[in-house]
Amino acid sequence: MPQSQPLVSIIVPVYNAEDYLHYCVDSILGQSYTNLEVILVDDGAKDSSPAICDAYAAKDPRVKVIHQTNGGISKAQNAGLDAAHGEYIAFSDNDDILDRRNIEYLLHALVSTGADMSKARWRQFGVSQLETVAQEAASGAEAPGKITVFEHPLAAYQTVFCKSLRLIGDKLGRNTEARYFNEANWCRLYKRELWDGIRFPEGMYAQDTAIAGKLYVRMNTVADIDINLYNWLQRSESVTHQKRDFSFHHDHVTAATENFRLCLDHDVPPMRSYYTLVSEFHAEAKAPHIHEPHNHQQYESDKILVQELIRQLSNSNRIKCAMIRQIRLSEKAIYDRRIKNMK
Repeated sequence: MPQSQPLVSIIVPVYNAEDYLHYCVDSILGQSYTNLEVILVDDGAKDSSPAICDAYAAKDPRVKVIHQTNGGISKAQNAGLDAAHGEYIAFSDNDDILDRRNIEYLLHALVSTGADMSKARWRQFGVSQLETVAQEAASGAEAPGKITVFEHPLAAYQTVFCKSLRLIGDKLGRNTEARYFNEANWCRLYKRELWDGIRFPEGMYAQDTAIAGKLYVRMNTVADIDINLYNWLQRSESVTHQKRDFSFHHDHVTAATENFRLCLDHDVPPMRSYYTLVSEFHAEAKAPHIHEPHNHQQYESDKILVQELIRQLSNSNRIKCAMIRQIRLSEKAIYDRRIKNMK
């Protein structure tokens, strides 16, 4: 660890999480690295979550609570970013569990390598595993065996999102697993200045995807730790598992469009954005209420947009993107069955 102990701000949007919130907050307050600012943003929760947040603030001066009317996760995350004082920024969902050494190891990787962002691995678990996972996380992971530093994070984000291809890359000695990361904000530690002028778009789904490219083009290097430091709870009532309406898919088309164009501007093959753009556009056609006039009109506009973007790809990149999309669709079918059956 560095000789100085810089302040790390951890932002936790909170909404109707009374059954799980204490697992999350306890795992944060129990971190081996203690110079923390824990910002709990109550996004107009209707259960006892606001009172739970206030109780933590009364017991631990590191906890700060923001109460606001319900505005969605973007509004909550933005409120946390606006209130943060730390040199470094981290996020957590309100029902997930951090390994005890999460911040310690992520900060060490960031400072020792000079990277702009550090990240580690994560795992998914079901509600029935809550107590077991909480106990394992509280014991703390062993020190990482390897820290990998890589450049061009936008290119990595776009090109290594297929699990099967990452496994092949690792077999060939390209260390592709270390270069993988998705749009999620958790299990990462950011230099504060990366967020200057960047906030999540409010009132839409895919808020993390919408800003992903903007963040990644600001980064020179990213440091990866090859251990699990974050535990992602899978619940049937979460947004991830709910039936998705037209606006959900349209928002993802919009977010993918922004990243697609950014890739074209930076001469990066937009493989992940192509996958998201085309897949979510096809999902729009099958979404509930597609035949309502406003939705149908939006669908037709999106069709023109998608066709226009794809035309801007070279023939070789268009073929590559289409092939990678088919691989990812096959992987997703297996992934969805496994995750949705978690108990």
